[in-house]
Amino acid sequence: MRLLVAALCLTLLCACAVASRQPRLVEQGPDRAVAARVAATVVNDPAALTSAIEHSLAYVRTRPAAEKPFGDGGPECTWGQLVSSLEHLHALIPALAEDPDLLAREFRWIEVRPDPLVTGYYEPEMEGSLEPDPRFPVPLYGLPADLHSVDLGRFHPRWKGQRLTYRQDEKGIAPYYSREEIDVLGALALTERPLAWTRDPVDVFFLQIQGSGRLRLPDGSVRHVLYAGKNGHEYVSLGKVMIERGLIPADEMSMQRIRAYLREHPHEAQELLNTNPSYVFFRLAQDGPLGAMGRTLTPMVSMATDSAFLPLGSILAVDTVLPDTGGIDARTAFLGLAQDRGGAIKGSRLDLFCGAGPRAEFLAGHLQASSRVYFLLKKEE
Repeated sequence: MRLLVAALCLTLLCACAVASRQPRLVEQGPDRAVAARVAATVVNDPAALTSAIEHSLAYVRTRPAAEKPFGDGGPECTWGQLVSSLEHLHALIPALAEDPDLLAREFRWIEVRPDPLVTGYYEPEMEGSLEPDPRFPVPLYGLPADLHSVDLGRFHPRWKGQRLTYRQDEKGIAPYYSREEIDVLGALALTERPLAWTRDPVDVFFLQIQGSGRLRLPDGSVRHVLYAGKNGHEYVSLGKVMIERGLIPADEMSMQRIRAYLREHPHEAQELLNTNPSYVFFRLAQDGPLGAMGRTLTPMVSMATDSAFLPLGSILAVDTVLPDTGGIDARTAFLGLAQDRGGAIKGSRLDLFCGAGPRAEFLAGHLQASSRVYFLLKKEE
């Protein structure tokens, strides 16, 4: 079986290899203007950042201190240095109000290039039931028993960090079921009992894009719906598909605009959803949302990164533009912490966790900003 998996992966990788602009980290002098604006943001809510740093430390301290979290082309840095950087930042927070230049003096500023696209995600809430209910016809599935995944790095170093997700049929291994096979053809209907049921397939689609959410039950209680795994198919942006088909102008694209179009054209909705074959499976929990570290995410601090490029635990100074409901976008700078991953987050792209509620939904739906971002590493003594 392992040889079959390896052979299949080699074929796919050779067939699909394309040239790409590789992200990189470039040593820079500190950007003191950005550092001062970051410090001002921290001073406005130091408790949230302090708590988030403690979550990062709890994870990074479990990693082998002498090992290097960065791949080829990354800075010379160990997990131990990430721990030291987080501890130093934690200690400096109370002093930033009096000395906003501390971040510029105490840390190396290593710029992320090309300029990252910063997007947003949030924790949506929907009504649902843990038992079959005619009011809630749409299933939420947990991780299927017949879904298997293998670490390709075990077969060859070139595949380090890559996984193959598959199922087995009468011919051997096969790609796992796509969105269309699950939602339209009922591939899981006879073998898997849903975790829960909700009202709207569009809500489930966006829940899968966000990766987690809240399920409000008929008795008023709330359960967190957390990411458990995915079917292994490549993520396809529905927004990009709709722009290419001329359904929504590029300058009007947002999550809210997509929802409005699907609501106004219900007969097109399922076919459009099927253009994204990627499918996410969930688990229920009392607490959340949790990031890839297994710790609670912090709104406007936690970020999803491509951990093959920016590992979990990275400290990021972000200079970007946040959309505003009044139509006047606001330039801002803040400290972000790499605490999550995402299927569509590749290379230098970053995804900011915006929280829950209407404001978070607006930000997640409209945030798409080319940004200046720096990886911060504590200077050696």
